[in-house]
Formats: sequence, structure tokens, C-alpha cells
Amino acid sequence: MYKTTYDHWSKTKTRRIVGLLILTILFSAAAAPLSAMDAEEIIQKMEENQVHQSAYSEGRMIIRDRFGEKESSFKSWARGEDESLIEFTSRQERGQKILRTEDEIYLYFPDAAEVIRLQGAALRDSVLGSDLSYEDMTGDKGLLDSYEVELLEDEVVDGQPCYQIDMRAVSRDVPYPRQVIWVDKELFATRKVHKYSLSGKLLKEMRIQDYITQNGKTFPARFVVEDKMKSNSSTSFIIDQIDLGVEIPEATFSLQELTW
Repeated sequence: MYKTTYDHWSKTKTRRIVGLLILTILFSAAAAPLSAMDAEEIIQKMEENQVHQSAYSEGRMIIRDRFGEKESSFKSWARGEDESLIEFTSRQERGQKILRTEDEIYLYFPDAAEVIRLQGAALRDSVLGSDLSYEDMTGDKGLLDSYEVELLEDEVVDGQPCYQIDMRAVSRDVPYPRQVIWVDKELFATRKVHKYSLSGKLLKEMRIQDYITQNGKTFPARFVVEDKMKSNSSTSFIIDQIDLGVEIPEATFSLQELTW
């Protein structure tokens, strides 16, 4: 009698434990897709915020170094991730332009009425003495086309929880062989970026200070870049006005229009 009762109790308990394990596994399997994102999904969502079908903006660069402070203003047109045109409007640089079309970058200097195609090491030259290179100014193409990405431990940046993502270049035709990017978990916008050399030396740091939200997208409106190869140098990049979804004539991003 005792054995029969014990066997019944033991089998009942076993069934309950198995049942709880099954429920736990099912719940975990159902919950995982809702809570877990991999590095590629995070980058994709971030780029949805920061890459626009078309945009017109006006802004400023404030360069600070051992000689003091200098401010340059600009206006810019962009379409997707492959085309952009920046025209400087400040007195000293008025009329200078930087054009990016797919994989090519061109400069136009009105005083010389000359168009220069940038290649090789020249792409890393400083824009107007700032901490930004020509490659930096015209932006990265799709990050997932150029980098393998890995999710690291989460970190807090400026009081905000962030995903930390390590990015390693898949080819040599990118300006930075490695980048580490911190993406705000709520905004899915960049909070901080570290850019490294092939040897692992930190070359540049970018920290975002303010954001703009427009048409359901949130993206950096003010950030500071420090070139770690320079001493006592930083550049603030500020967007004062931006309009998304504007119509931009096809010829805007052509060499024929660059000299106008």
C-alpha cells in the first residue's frame, strides 16, 4: 500500500516537473525573438533612422585648436547612402563644394574654377583644417556592406543604455579597419563612435550631443569629433535646419552642375 502511494506521488511530481520545464522552454522560445536583437538588426534599425531617401540641411562646423576657434557654415543635399553634395556658404569658403556620387568624391574650388577627384590618401585629408576628413564628411555607405559586426556587452553612455557593437572591415577600401559604435537602446541612434587603425590605435572619437526627430526618424543633430592624432583639437558639427523627403533635381549630384 505504501509503495503504491509513493509511486503515485513520485510519478505525479515527475509529471509536474516535466510540465514546468516544457512551459519554461516554450516561454523562453516565444519571448526570445521579442527581446533579443543581434548586431545586424541593430545596425539596420539605426541606419533606417540616419539614412534618408532625400534631405536638405543647413549647418555649421566649429573648429577648435591651439590657434583658437573658427566657424564655417554650409548647406547640403543628400539622396540615399550614395549621393551627397556639401556647399560651403561662409565668407572665406563660399562656393567650395564636396560631391559624392557612389564611390567617387570630388572637390570644386570656385577661385580656380577647378574640379578635383580625390583618391587614395587624399581622402583622409582634413576638411578646412577640421577633425573631419573628406570621407567622414560624406558619410559611410551601408555599414553591413563594409563590416562584419559583433554585439558586445551593453554600456551606458551619457546616462543612456546603449548597445555596443564591434565592426571589423571585410575589405581594405574603407577608411577605418575597425570601429566600435554605441547605439542608444531607445532611440536607435548613434551615441558614440570609436574609429581605429589597422594596428588597433584609436584614431578618432565622435560623441553625439543632441538629436533631431522628424518624420518618425531620430538622428544626430550635433556631435563633436576629436582626432586623437592631434593635440588640443576638436570639431563640432551642428545641423541647424533639415527637411526630409524634399525633391532634389537629378542633376544636383552631377559633375556638370558642380561648377555652377
